[in-house]
Amino acid sequence: MPALLEVDGLNIDARRDDGGLTPIVKNASFTVGRGEVVALIGESGSGKTTIALSALGYSKPGLEFTGGEVRLDGRDVISMPPDEKRDMRGQRVAYLAQSAAATFNPALTIGEQVTESPVLHGQMSREEAEERAEELYRALELPDPDRLGRRYPHQVSGGQLQRLMAAMALCGKPDLLILDEPTTALDVTTQIEVLKAFKSVIQREGAAALYVTHDLSVVAQIADRIVVLYAGDILEHGDADQVINRPAHDYTRRLMAAVRPPPAAGQGDEALAEHLRDSPALEVKDISAGYGRRMDGSVAVKVLRDVTMAVQRGHTVGVIGESGCGKSTLARVMSGLLPATDGDILLDGEVLQPALRQRDRSELQKVQFVFQMADVALNPRQRIGGILGRPLEFYFGLRGKEKRRRVGELLQMVELPAEFAGRYPEELSGGQKQRVNLARALAASPEVLLCDEVISALDTIVGANVIELLKRLRRQSGVSFVFISHDLSTVASFADDIVVLYAGRVVEQGPTDRVLSPPYHPYTRLLIASVPELRIGWLEETMRTREAQAGIDRLVTMTDTGCPFFDRCPVAIEGTCDRETPPVRHLGGRHAIECHRSEAEFLEGSPPA
Repeated sequence: MPALLEVDGLNIDARRDDGGLTPIVKNASFTVGRGEVVALIGESGSGKTTIALSALGYSKPGLEFTGGEVRLDGRDVISMPPDEKRDMRGQRVAYLAQSAAATFNPALTIGEQVTESPVLHGQMSREEAEERAEELYRALELPDPDRLGRRYPHQVSGGQLQRLMAAMALCGKPDLLILDEPTTALDVTTQIEVLKAFKSVIQREGAAALYVTHDLSVVAQIADRIVVLYAGDILEHGDADQVINRPAHDYTRRLMAAVRPPPAAGQGDEALAEHLRDSPALEVKDISAGYGRRMDGSVAVKVLRDVTMAVQRGHTVGVIGESGCGKSTLARVMSGLLPATDGDILLDGEVLQPALRQRDRSELQKVQFVFQMADVALNPRQRIGGILGRPLEFYFGLRGKEKRRRVGELLQMVELPAEFAGRYPEELSGGQKQRVNLARALAASPEVLLCDEVISALDTIVGANVIELLKRLRRQSGVSFVFISHDLSTVASFADDIVVLYAGRVVEQGPTDRVLSPPYHPYTRLLIASVPELRIGWLEETMRTREAQAGIDRLVTMTDTGCPFFDRCPVAIEGTCDRETPPVRHLGGRHAIECHRSEAEFLEGSPPA
């Protein structure tokens, strides 16, 4: 049987200002059969998305098709007339973008958006499309499928919205799905529920899929074949088992080596004691915070509840948890961007004012924020030298030659060439922009850096390089890190201590090796069990575990009564966990767990309720 999609000798070039061409995709060839998932993997800039979009007959502005064909059922989609191309995109090929939140219109109901394409293209009547959508809601294991279409996007979770994007793409029964990093920004528990749903529906619908990702652990769970790309060249191409377990190319082996092992004790980088002081660099005590105000002045939505943690000088504290658990809110409270309603923040043993505007310049200098998205954090109208120079002027009064010298030092510190000072952010790759983002924070010579998901959008190799850079900076300067992430494998390799947040509460905290060794809090056990492994068949095994069956695909619910993890916990005690606040159990060595279960029951793994 001929392949559904044939990419044959594809060449795509970028048009330079001088009119010349720069090769972006070079003589790419592969096929995708019906019912098959082919993954395109590689670093940022390798051409993954560019090749995937060619299956729609589309190229990004500034790019041109300069050779080869992309055939769908034998017809070249690149040379197809515009009217036929438009019909093909609406009916035969569907595209799933990385961000579901950006894909959905917040002003329209979910049902209107899921059914729009097949109705618009005349494939189905409105009633048929709604019936088809409801079938897909059930197939994707979405809650309340009968009424889900009447909700708005903000009324469902991130993982549910990601699956609804799949329902939108599948509603018109396309032959080919283009999935462009659809799980990259999701936390681990949400990611495996979405992967499970995607895999099930693709098999059930018999659709072919082109899966774009830099996450090899995800590839191992969903791909039949893998295409390895580097700088627009295909370096290796084979079935998933061969590429993952017996890679032939050195670059593929380098990609595999950059995948962090599942989180476990003993992986961390040992911090030196030479930078320690009598007081922690930063400490929060019994912090509560939230958003919005009621008429009586109280907080409308309480997010953090009685959070206590400390960051020693020259150490890294990893803060982990699912989306919505309060990680970023905690960082905003520490920085003063969101004033706490209760509790104290201490810097070198001295109490800080809750609000940013109330802190003096030296206090602002000592606590710096590295934001998640460098694209948003860096001013696109300023050159890199200006971006790095501004904090040097503000905090140290540097100007002229001395400022330019220090900008060069900062670029060298984050392993970027000095000539980057004259470039604009758009001229840099994602990893380079994140290094500039980090350099700007380091320009203030801070004592504490608050890093909020700083590598979540980076590919495996670039992310690993950024982590190694942070480790080196910590050893050299004694700067402390609060490293916020949903990537437990990265935290395990980098943090000295781990704080596990759930629904705004600290459910477990302590030294990394202790938190990642039994006994675990039931939620910590779920997080560890949900980290994908670079092993074919891992997804199916994990979904059969008790933790996954009890805890996957549930919303994080803020509550003042009992334990917030009660409705997801496989070892919950009815009548106790849902009514009484769990006690804090101190297990020695600064290790503490907030749970009604005893240490002996933790060690048993899954005690009977």
